[in-house]
Amino acid sequence: QLELVESGGGLVQPGGSLRLSCAASERVLSTYNIGWFRQGPGKEREGISCISPSDGGAIYADSVKGRFTISRDNAKNTVTLQMHSLEPQDSGVYYCAASGWPKPTMDSTLYYFWGQGTQVTVSA
Repeated sequence: QLELVESGGGLVQPGGSLRLSCAASERVLSTYNIGWFRQGPGKEREGISCISPSDGGAIYADSVKGRFTISRDNAKNTVTLQMHSLEPQDSGVYYCAASGWPKPTMDSTLYYFWGQGTQVTVSA
């Protein structure tokens, strides 16, 4: 069983920024694609972004492209999701997950290991 631990959620005003972190072992981060997903109230889980373990290639959902950036911090064994220009519709529980798929993907069915999630609330 892989352990993934999210942190960094909280309450932020519209237009603000937050940085989420997903901590995992070096082996996990060097082996698996790491994806970020979110689930808002009454909504289905949505793929946000994913980063490759090899070349750091990343993909983003159209809804966050240009506002969110995913990156790896090898020194801290974390994958971060930097979020800017947050909007109320960005609110939800954010999860990081690990997938063994051969390329980055935001198909949640291809992810086998999930963190517990961290709450992000964007509200005035």
